[in-house]
Order: sequence, then C-alpha cells, then structure tokens
Amino acid sequence: MKLGILVVDDEDGIRRSLTRILKEDGHTVQTAPSGEEALNIIQKNPTILDVVICDLIMPGIDGIKTIEEINKIHYDSTKIILTGYGTLESSIKAIDAGIDGFITKPFENRELKWKIKEYYLKRKMRQFIAPDIFNKLLLEPKHLEPKLSLITILFSDIRGFTKLSSVMSPDELAHLLNTRYFQPMSAIVKKHGGMVDKYIGDSVMALFGAPVNSDGHEINAVSCAIEMLEYVKNSKTGIDIGIGISTGYVVTGIFGSVSKKEYTAIGMPVNIAARLQKIASKDEILISEDTKNGLKEKFIFEKAGILEVSKHSNPVLYFRWAKNGKV
Repeated sequence: MKLGILVVDDEDGIRRSLTRILKEDGHTVQTAPSGEEALNIIQKNPTILDVVICDLIMPGIDGIKTIEEINKIHYDSTKIILTGYGTLESSIKAIDAGIDGFITKPFENRELKWKIKEYYLKRKMRQFIAPDIFNKLLLEPKHLEPKLSLITILFSDIRGFTKLSSVMSPDELAHLLNTRYFQPMSAIVKKHGGMVDKYIGDSVMALFGAPVNSDGHEINAVSCAIEMLEYVKNSKTGIDIGIGISTGYVVTGIFGSVSKKEYTAIGMPVNIAARLQKIASKDEILISEDTKNGLKEKFIFEKAGILEVSKHSNPVLYFRWAKNGKV
C-alpha cells in the first residue's frame, strides 16, 4: 500500500526524519514548514494526498487550524496530529477538527509506520467490515490495492419504496432507513463475513470475498440474504425487500476523485447482481449460475429464467431460492 503523505512541521529535522522513515515503506512524501505552505501544496496538486501528518504547535496557523483548512479542500484524506504537548483541551479541539489520530514525539519508527497504516485503514474501512477482516488488513494492507478478485456481490432493495416514502415524514423516513434497515442489514452482512460497499438510495451493496480473499463467499452471501429476509419478516417494519446475488471476477480497489475515494468492485458480475435485484419480487432471492455452482448444494435453488445483461455479453441463467424446498 503506497500512500501520498504530506508532512507539516516547522522543525527541519522532524521533516527529514519522517521523510526518510516513510520512504522506506515506499510512500511518496512531500513536506511543508508551515500550515500556509501545506495549503499551497494541496491547492496546487490535491491528487497526491492520502495522509497529512501535521505538527500541533507551529508559527503562523497551528496544526488544528491547518487541518480545518485542509478539510475544506480535501476532506477525505487521513489527518494525524504530531505532538509532544498532548493535553485534554488540545485533544478535544483536534477531534472536533476531524483528526483521525495522534502520534506523540518522540516516536519509534515501527510505531509511526503502524499508526499511519492503522489510522488510514480506520478512516477508509472500519465502519464497513468485520473486526477480523480489518485486523487482517492492518497486517496486509496490499489487499486494498487494485487487483482482479473472484468475489460474490449482493444487492438488497426495498420494494415499493417510492410509494412508501411519499406517505412518511422526513424524520420517519430517516428513522426507518437508518435504524430499522441500514443498521441491521449492515450488521447481518458483517456477521456473514461480508463488507458493506455502499448504500444507494434504499439499496445495500455488499461484497463477500473482498477485500480479504475467503473461501465459501457464495455460501456466505446466500446465508446473509436468507437472514436479511428473516429479519425483515420478523421486524414488523412494514417493508419488503428483494435480493440479487452474482459471483465472478471483478476489479477491486480504492477508486474515486480527489474529494471522495472508496473501496469498491467494478465489473460485469456487479451489474448482474444489480439487475437480478431489480427483477426480484418481494421476499425473493435471485442468484446467478456462477453463484449457484459455488453453493455445493447447501441451499435449494431452482431455475427461474435467463437474464439479458447487454448486447456484448452472454445471457445469464439465474435461479430462485426455494423456501422450505418450494419455489
């Protein structure tokens, strides 16, 4: 995992020391002797920035003010305060400013490298994945680099959501989505070894077998889907969902713009899962043939139809989950 790092410190010795240490791990490092110079660097070339390490006490604008101004330009970057003057008051101000973590001077080289990696991954990944997967990423962050991955993709979507949203107040709608749907769905995804990729309107997109490779990702995704249906049925929320699942090779990694980057998957299997979710009726799970082939007959699925994805791809045979052995 190679990062673009900006070191902001008025002490030349600290800047040189950090540059040497960070370049040992292959990171690209730029330095600035002041907050003002750091802002100039970012404004000229914001694409270089993944992590900012900023001294707390500096002439001119201090570290917290520098971070606040950087947030206006590049909110998505990881911000770390470097300090030898840690106080409760400064810690509170730093957290309010959007700091991801602290490194205390003097520091050990190994501790410095580890904390940069930890804070970066926490900002990017921790809210979406199970703790055991996060810990594996800390040990091997190369899993986040762009690569071809064999994974299973799940899409879940509320049926009749447009009509539902038209009869609910904004507060009621937010409570339903956040508390009664997104939160429990995300917990179920994590429970089955998946990661929440994103929320799209009232849809949940989840990945299984990424960012850390795992066997049985097809089984995990289908187990997750079944528990999602059971939760909705028992929760008495008044909503119904349909689920589409597909398996195949995709490109995974961190993609995005200067202002927002995210880990995601790109490729035809993602499109297939999304299309299956769209045609799934309420309380229905539709899966691709590639997903079914990985289930080892653990679940009963029956042939449901053929999906024409695009003019440039082969038709996809898909299957419907047979509840209690019945379609």
